Amino acid sequence: MTTVQSPDKNLTARCYQVKEAYGNTLYYEVSYKGRTIIRPSALDIRLDNHITENAMALKVDTFTRWTANLVVRDISSSTHDTSWRPVAGEQSIIRDHYNGVTISLQKDNNPDYLMNIEMRAYNEGIAFRYYFPENAKGSYYRITVEHTEFALPEGATAFHALWGQAKYQELPLRNWPGPAERPLTLKLPGGLYACLAEAQMVDYAKTRFSLSPDKPNTVVTDLYTSADLISPFATPWRVIMVAERPGALLENNSILLNLNPPSRIRDTGWIKPGKIMRVMTQTTATAKEHIDFAVKHHMQYILFDWKWYGNAFSFNSDATKVAISDFDLPAIIQYGKKKGVGIWLYVNQQALLAQSDSLFRVYEQWGVKGVKFGFVQVGSHRWTTWLEDMFRKAAESHIMVNVHDEWRPTGEQRTWPNLMTAEGIRGNEEMPDATHNTVLPFTRFIAGPADYTICYYDNRIKTTHAHQLALAAIYYSPLQTLFWYDNPDLSNGEPELEFWDHIPVTWDETRVLQGAPGEYVVVARRKGAQWFIGGIGNNAARDIHLSFDFLPKEQPLTAKIYTDDSTVNTRTKVKVEQRKVNASTAMDFKLSASGGFAVWVYP
Repeated sequence: MTTVQSPDKNLTARCYQVKEAYGNTLYYEVSYKGRTIIRPSALDIRLDNHITENAMALKVDTFTRWTANLVVRDISSSTHDTSWRPVAGEQSIIRDHYNGVTISLQKDNNPDYLMNIEMRAYNEGIAFRYYFPENAKGSYYRITVEHTEFALPEGATAFHALWGQAKYQELPLRNWPGPAERPLTLKLPGGLYACLAEAQMVDYAKTRFSLSPDKPNTVVTDLYTSADLISPFATPWRVIMVAERPGALLENNSILLNLNPPSRIRDTGWIKPGKIMRVMTQTTATAKEHIDFAVKHHMQYILFDWKWYGNAFSFNSDATKVAISDFDLPAIIQYGKKKGVGIWLYVNQQALLAQSDSLFRVYEQWGVKGVKFGFVQVGSHRWTTWLEDMFRKAAESHIMVNVHDEWRPTGEQRTWPNLMTAEGIRGNEEMPDATHNTVLPFTRFIAGPADYTICYYDNRIKTTHAHQLALAAIYYSPLQTLFWYDNPDLSNGEPELEFWDHIPVTWDETRVLQGAPGEYVVVARRKGAQWFIGGIGNNAARDIHLSFDFLPKEQPLTAKIYTDDSTVNTRTKVKVEQRKVNASTAMDFKLSASGGFAVWVYP
């Protein structure tokens, strides 16, 4: 029927019809440099209304495969090539470059039953979605099932997680313990990697990925719930990223941002990325101690977590009133303002739901900078649209947002740049091991920023301190939580903390220099003329050879190098060295089990 290619000609998507029992059915396939990535796969979306007389005559069940028996009305092509600057990002300029095709379809020759398939081919991947034009005779649609197929090459494996904060397992495409969370990273035969992702999931139900019950090596979309929609509307984008090395998937994750609309916030000057520390003991005195610690270590925010306004799980709690003694919030906010440190507040979904019409306006009047949403409901169409509305309401009152628990972004931070970060990750609240940490850059972080809640001093950490230090460079979050289970009294002014003191949280350039999920990863990020590099290994010891050939040529620079060393006379056992480096420099790092290293390069 039609073919679309990426601008660099490496990726090709083909969409066509196959004659089946219910009539001609839509299929697609994807190749990369002539190699099959997606074998012939059905485009399958089903409704419990808008069923044609012909479908009823065929005695098809009510969950009708709406992509069957379609007639092509028109095929149009397009090319798009622009660039834009994110408020906060892993690169300062993002190119939005694709070739597109729109296939206009009509069901059973009935002009009231229309649907389009929109496909885009980027250098980074293929994206497609279902679009339903306005239907004046019946604008209400209920999507009951979407079983879009992804038929993969035999021998592919998936990095499977059962939920947003679950552990990862590399599994073959059979006998999964349940649906997989997205994005879903795949290791393909022959050394290629792919990732199945979702973009612009703002008015729909969340997609998970399940195994086809009757087709081997085939993954299908699995909607969390049905979705009730009014035409015209489009489903979220289904995205197939392809790369020759796993790190390129992370480098190319801006494709998810490009599949979302531009910012709806006209003046974004109040959105300030930064580093944040939680106040564990909520008193006025400890709050001021944390503010002073934040100033000393170049942090921009502190957070008051749950219980500051009472039982966060009760609708009887009032998130505009302090419920604990010896906690003078107005004085704390004023003290922070004088010191240049902003205040964030935790608010659970109960209070957000009950008080959202006024809550953010009250916080703006108080001088609060951001709100951490707690225990939000995720997955269903209802709670998806509710959360989207919360981003809007927060933006109207100049409030930044951090969404916690199971929710993961799908690129909507382009539209709402006040959405700074989100959890949806197994981070240091659960204290995962080093192997898990090496999987995250190639899986969860493809979806966008994540609040891993990095720790440093807590005795439950299952990695070395240099490993934790490096995470601030490896894991992207424009609101970067540091010292999660720590407090200022635990710090003895360890010299390696200068790495965190100087590290920014938004970047001009990001490169994944080396790595493989579950083994190790080395990430280099640039801000201006400075580079911050983090490397971590899994639970086993390993050697890493690092070339600095990404540095500008013939420019001498200084490097501070932070490594684990048991002979160092500090509690954290991190050695700090300094040397001159340039593009010809190479270093060898001997990582202990669960170890890591960090490097700060500056003029």
